[in-house]
Amino acid sequence: MNAALLTENEYSGLYANYIKASGNGNLFEELEISLHDFIKFVQNIPMDKFDYRYAEGKWTIKDIIQHIMDCERIFAYRALRFSRNDLTPLPSFEEDDYANSTDSNSRSIQSLLTELSALRHSNLLFFKSLSEDQLKRIGTASNIQISVRALGFVIIGHQKHHQKIFEERYL
Repeated sequence: MNAALLTENEYSGLYANYIKASGNGNLFEELEISLHDFIKFVQNIPMDKFDYRYAEGKWTIKDIIQHIMDCERIFAYRALRFSRNDLTPLPSFEEDDYANSTDSNSRSIQSLLTELSALRHSNLLFFKSLSEDQLKRIGTASNIQISVRALGFVIIGHQKHHQKIFEERYL
């Protein structure tokens, strides 16, 4: 199953860029490959860049890695709820509030990447455990309807989006 198989009713324009950024690969393979590519990419960033901010008030690379994990947890939680046929609309979240409530810059880059790896592997096992029917289930989050499998592609695309920002603004 790849992102090209998603139907129009499985996500809105808000998530279109993340879905597009996820690539054309199989969901399960891309969840794993994108993690390894990201870790390799981050490990090649010079050490003095991890605490760098390209402008006042912008996040550091460590902040963004924490943000990627926070969002992945939220997207996976939404996928869990929807896959279990929980039709309760879920609220949005304010990413800046999350970022302001962490201490990511005091952590080592290795501890952040280890946590990201554990999180992704757990989510990969979760998505693999779902039936085709469960992957196609749709719920509402942030007043937008989205399918479980689209949320998997959003996880991938969101991470790739931030990797591109690293390349363009931090390095």
